[in-house]
Parts: sequence; C-alpha cells; structure tokens
Amino acid sequence: MTPTIRSRGLDLFRCCSLLTALLILCSLPGSAQAPPPPPGPAGQSTLSVRTELVVLPVSVTDARGDSVSGLSQRDFRVYQDGRLQTITMFQHGDTPVTVGLVVDHSRSMGPKLAEVAMAVSAFARSSNPQDELFVVDFNDDVSFELLGGKPFTSDARELGKAVAAVSARGRTALYDAVAEGLNHLRLGQWDRKALIIVSDGGDNASHRKYSQVLALAQRSQVQIYSIGLLDPDLGQDENPDVLRGLCKSTGGIAFFPGPGETIAGMSALIARDLREQYTLGFTPEHRGTGSSFRRIQVKVSAPGRGKLRVRSRPGYFAEDGGTSPAPPGKGGL
Repeated sequence: MTPTIRSRGLDLFRCCSLLTALLILCSLPGSAQAPPPPPGPAGQSTLSVRTELVVLPVSVTDARGDSVSGLSQRDFRVYQDGRLQTITMFQHGDTPVTVGLVVDHSRSMGPKLAEVAMAVSAFARSSNPQDELFVVDFNDDVSFELLGGKPFTSDARELGKAVAAVSARGRTALYDAVAEGLNHLRLGQWDRKALIIVSDGGDNASHRKYSQVLALAQRSQVQIYSIGLLDPDLGQDENPDVLRGLCKSTGGIAFFPGPGETIAGMSALIARDLREQYTLGFTPEHRGTGSSFRRIQVKVSAPGRGKLRVRSRPGYFAEDGGTSPAPPGKGGL
C-alpha cells in the first residue's frame, strides 16, 4: 500500500509543479500566446484587430495636376486635431483594393446602362488581379448581383453581367444603396476600400437620410468616387451636390462627364487615381471622447519637387457614432 500511495503523491506533486511553471511562464512579457482565430466568413476577426488603425489613401499631385511618385514616408506628416501622429503604415503604388460599384437602375438610366456595363468591365480589366470587386444595383430596391453567390469577384465579364442583370425602372434609392455598399465593404480583406457611385445623384425612394449615410461614410474609412450622369431634362430630380459632398468628405472625386467625355473615360481616371495613391496608416495617440469629429491634415514636404497638392479625407468619426451636416444644396432630408 505504501509504495502505491507515495507514487500517487509524487504524480500529484509533479502535476502541480508543472501547472505552476506554466502559469509563471504565461505571465512573463513576450511569452508565446495562442494565435488569434482565423477570420470568419464575414471577415469580422480582421476588422476587430484593426479597429484602432486609421488608414488614409493620399493622392499627391504637382502644379500641372500630374501624380507625384517616389516620395518616402519621411516626406509625409499626419496631424489629427492639430497633433502630429506617428505613421505606422506606408504603401505606394498598385496595392490591392476592395471596391464596390453602386449603379443606378432607375427609369432615367435606361439609355445609359449599356455604356455603364462596358465601363464597369473596363474598370475591372484595369484592376490589380488581387482586387475584390462587387456590384450594387438599385432603383426602388437595392440588390447585390454577383453571380454564383460570391461576395466578391475580379472577373470583368461577371461584373458586366451583374450590371445588366437588372432592368431600368422605378425610382432612385441612392442613399440606401450607398449604405448597403459601405456595409458590404466591411467583408473585404484589404485595408484600402473604395466605393464608386454611378448615378444622377437624385434620391426619391430611400428609407435612410443623407445625414445618416454621410455619417456612416465618415466612420467607414472608405473613399467614395462618383460619376454623375446629369440630364438637363430631369432638372429638380437630380442633386449633384449630394455626390460632391460624399466624395469630398471621404477624399474621393466627383466626376461629371461633359460633351465628348464618356463613362469609360471617367472610370479610367478613377482606376488611375486608385493605382497611384499613397496609403498612410496611424494609430491615434489622442482618441478623444464620444462622437467628436477627428480632423485630419496630411502635409508633404519634398525639397526640389515644387509646390505639391495633397488630397485625403478631412477627418472621421469614431466607431461610437457621430452627426453630420445636412446635404449640400437641398437643406436636409
């Protein structure tokens, strides 16, 4: 009996000693920890890890409006609410982007949809092979039209078919479509995200208000571009200032094709802008409180390069909410 009892006592002592050693080891700085769980189908794990990182797509042009390449991280300064921030992420060139194309299918767009489908296909063909693309079609309703049930694709033909899958009819739920596009972009894996709106800018069918969509855009770190297809015969049904406001507030550009210009030409300009951007990232040293708007300013100093112009978004709201101004030109909705 005695040998058996002693053996069990030694085993118990060894187990307790091993457990104590493991607890001490895990408490030491730099100890190995279990890796985070892989991203789920919705990519939520990735988003939670990067919540604190503010990603800024930045376009730099010279006095002639040409893109300026060859700048380094030390040429940039980023300020949040007047405080200099430490740049922790720096990229330049053709890095992958998650892009949503929000296409108006209201009745007035009928004669233009064939050209829009060709422009979308051309945009996809000029993209980085790793880009993630999707299409949001909208009229009275909002729908995601990617074939095969996939959230993203890089197939130009598939995107063209997605645009052509819905006929032009009904009214215009622009704000709802933009909100759904912004939400879908959260599923993308890339830090750089953009939304391209092809519409006349009018809205007469959405459940959401402009102020809600603008606040969502300012919290999303998404860059919004637009191609405004204005028709002089529609007049009051259009609101190009809505498109300008969404683009300016997120660091994008609103294009309005004039005589002799095409939708494909405008989409090529957007693709070029995305390809030639710098991407800066920083973790705010002073986060502020509540839903206050964090103002951002990016400065470039590159001796010998002449006067340079910088375009980026003017700021952002934190994830806990915020308010935004009424839509420009219409006085609110």
